[in-house]
Amino acid sequence: MNSESASPTSPLPIDPPLSAIEARVLGCLIEKELSTPDVYPLTLNALVNACNQRNNRAPVMSVGPAEVELALEGLRHKQLATHFAGAEARVAKFKQRVDAVFPMETSARAMLGELLLRGAQTSAALRANAERMCAMPEAAEVEAILNELASRPAGALVRKLARQPGQKEARWAQLLTGEPTEAPAGGRDATEGGAPQTMTVTIALPAEAEQRIKNLETEVAALREELSKLRAELGGA
Repeated sequence: MNSESASPTSPLPIDPPLSAIEARVLGCLIEKELSTPDVYPLTLNALVNACNQRNNRAPVMSVGPAEVELALEGLRHKQLATHFAGAEARVAKFKQRVDAVFPMETSARAMLGELLLRGAQTSAALRANAERMCAMPEAAEVEAILNELASRPAGALVRKLARQPGQKEARWAQLLTGEPTEAPAGGRDATEGGAPQTMTVTIALPAEAEQRIKNLETEVAALREELSKLRAELGGA
């Protein structure tokens, strides 16, 4: 099957798709497992630092522990990450489970991780960028691996985008976050220079939860005022 002729309406691998922060967390888990196995699985603090790295990321993100914990919960619900509690573990650690849900060889997982971390890239850029995680095959085999990921009956994991005007090669995008846009993150190739785009991620509570918190804050303030009056009365007795 030619990936360039794959239907955009083919089933997506995850429903609902990953959020931007879930994709970043999953990409970091894949990356660190392959590039720094001596510190893997990752603690929450290490994962926050990995998400906020300025190198090998597009866009650059600014996230805190609360946002990463929420993303981990979403990934665990989708069975793409798990909590690791080894016999000598003093703090909670986390592992990716992509290869359990979507079996693939290591080089394919490295390329998927790169797409999660940096957005759409050409096969040549993917091959070069993923080399820091594991030894990559020749260019022809890289294309074959990407084509296999793009033609899975249960849902394509990647898609080859139409070549845009001014581009020498078509780019590949991951589909774990849903249907891709034609332009890569920030409108630039992951290998191009220029100042990186920064994304700040914060937790947004539903309106109902926000109102409940405000009501609780009002009640607490009233109780404090009553307590203060009571203390004043008792002190003056």
